[in-house]
Amino acid sequence: MYHPYFRGKQFELITIREMAPLLAEKGFVPIIEPVREALGGLKKTLTAVCDAGGRAIVIVNPYHGDHQEDGTSITGLLQDGFIGNDAIAAGILLRSDMTVAEVLACYADHTDHNPVLVHAGFTAPKDLAAALAANMPDMTNVFVDDHAKLLYRKHFDQSDRILVRDGFRRQRNADYPAMEEFSDLHVTYEDLGMDGFGDFLIVGDVYSEGGGPAYAVAIHLTFIDPDKDDVMYIYHFVSDTKDTPTDPAGKFAQALTKLIKKLDSGTSNLLETEAIKEFRVLHEKGHFPGLGYVKKLSMKHHIETLADYLG
Repeated sequence: MYHPYFRGKQFELITIREMAPLLAEKGFVPIIEPVREALGGLKKTLTAVCDAGGRAIVIVNPYHGDHQEDGTSITGLLQDGFIGNDAIAAGILLRSDMTVAEVLACYADHTDHNPVLVHAGFTAPKDLAAALAANMPDMTNVFVDDHAKLLYRKHFDQSDRILVRDGFRRQRNADYPAMEEFSDLHVTYEDLGMDGFGDFLIVGDVYSEGGGPAYAVAIHLTFIDPDKDDVMYIYHFVSDTKDTPTDPAGKFAQALTKLIKKLDSGTSNLLETEAIKEFRVLHEKGHFPGLGYVKKLSMKHHIETLADYLG
């Protein structure tokens, strides 16, 4: 049903590990694009997913990060640690520079891991669908919405189809509005003929190796508005201080104070998730856990919010 798309940085992997029981319980299937050369964290994460009885899709030919030239070590990890394990599928990322022959070769190399095609810029859907016609009823195809519109997706209508849409509009932290629309895909995916949906959580599809100094600190939290047809919106709680790269802890305190004030107003529509409870504890203690940890809490809140909505 829900397929959150993660780039495999440290706090993304930690989020999946900590959420593995809930992901498994709800049938949510994370898609992980490994971007770090060291794969120990990925192995630990996949083990946690399996131990919880969940499933995951691992991109074996990443477009971003340390493995973009050669994904053989990822394939090796799947072969060595997860062979014969139906819980872990090999995801093949289909970009504009891939040919049908290259896709088929990668597909053949990963038949032991129930390959899933992730369409993100590929330009020959008709030829590929024809070549894989016999396999199609047993396949899952994931479409990144910006790169795979309705006509493209129709070629794969004999398979399970997942639509991933980026609801996060990346800006400089200082420039975010207080609130904006995030997505309605959790409500409309079946109307679009899809079997499931996904997003890039509160990180977005724009990849960056790492942020520089934070001139402003922002806390991003999603919520579903029952008065607006259950559309999902996102709050951006931004620090007042925006003109200096120093004092991230002070800026976090400013943003967190805005978050707590909104929560306590009783009009926020924010679900009181475990992540929200942790934000409350951080506020009570006056503690700054680091920006990566803050991002992890926002991702956990997003997953908990969708888990609650989807029952």
